[in-house]
Formats: sequence, structure tokens, C-alpha cells
Amino acid sequence: MRIGIIGAGHIGGTLARHFVKAGHQVGLSNSRGPGSLAGLVRSLGPNACAMTGPETAKFGELVVLAAPWREPAALPAPDLVAGKIVVDAMNPYSADGEVIDLGGDTSSEVVARRLPGTRLVKAFNTMYYHTLATETRLDSDSRLVIFVAGDEAAAKAVVSRLVEQIGFAAVDTGSLREGGRRQQPGSPLYNAPMNLQQARAALEALI
Repeated sequence: MRIGIIGAGHIGGTLARHFVKAGHQVGLSNSRGPGSLAGLVRSLGPNACAMTGPETAKFGELVVLAAPWREPAALPAPDLVAGKIVVDAMNPYSADGEVIDLGGDTSSEVVARRLPGTRLVKAFNTMYYHTLATETRLDSDSRLVIFVAGDEAAAKAVVSRLVEQIGFAAVDTGSLREGGRRQQPGSPLYNAPMNLQQARAALEALI
């Protein structure tokens, strides 16, 4: 499939590498423009290309948000992603690394309001980028878990298949609100590498 990734830092760049290896076409963008991504795109091969943010949003059948959450200007225009599966891989950190207080909201609920009409799924936000880059595994019994949350089962199923294709196991944490809260910074699921058995036990303790 065609996957657009907005934000080409540690998470976005790592996902691009995994998705290309799995056979997908990837469009990448960042705040500095396509020219700044020339080296990365060369290393990824012919199934990757550098684009502007709007071009990336148009290109992707599925669009991954991997830019800093604190910079809403990095998000695509809502009309460019309406009806598409949008994966929120962001966390609500301030510029000085503090978690932003959103009151009763989760960060993905805020994103959903900014991008109405999208099929939003929270994923790829709980794992440290180095682990994401290096701990892919062919053996399904030993795979580490990527958590997914969202309000549409079909959208979560598509993202879960991507998770499996790149060498991890997908575990559904629930709705965008409750499941998203379980994936927020500070949760027992956050930045804690787990296999499937460990993840299910940790999630059961939260429900």
C-alpha cells in the first residue's frame, strides 16, 4: 500500500525503513522540506520518496503522524486525510520534555478533533525508537508488542496487520479515549518492552 509519513525523525524514519522492507511504498515529509530527506530516501531505495507535507497526505492511503505533537501546524489539512486511516504515533511532550497537561483528554482525542473525518488509530507511540528499529522478530512467539487503540475495528485491523508485517505483535488497548489513555506517557504500557503474554497481563491489570 501507499503509506505517507509526516515527520521523518527517529520514529518516522524507522517506520519508513520497516514499511519499505515489507514491500510498501512510502512518502516522507518533514518541516525542513524534501531536500533535507535526500540521504534518507536514497538509503531506503526506490520505494521511498521525499515530499512536502500536503503531498505526503495526498499520497498515503494510510498516513502516519510522527511529528512533534506540540506542533499542530505539522498536521495535514483535514480535507487531505478525510476518510483515511491516520495513525497517531505522537506523544504530548513539550519542547523541554515535559508531558503536557491536557486535562481529561488524551492526546489522540485532541488530534481527532483537529482532523475530523479521519479513521484515527493510536499506535507506535509506546516503544522507544531504538527498540522499534532493532527488535523486529520473525518468531511470532517471541515478538515484542505494539499497542493500538481506536474507535473503528476495521482501521485497527489494518494497522495491526502492518505491525505484524514489520515483526511485532499487535495488542488492542481499546477505544481512542480509554485505550489511548492506557498508551499515554506514564502508563505501565509506555516504554516497557513486552512480549504478548506480558502485554496481555499488563493490560488486564489496567482494565
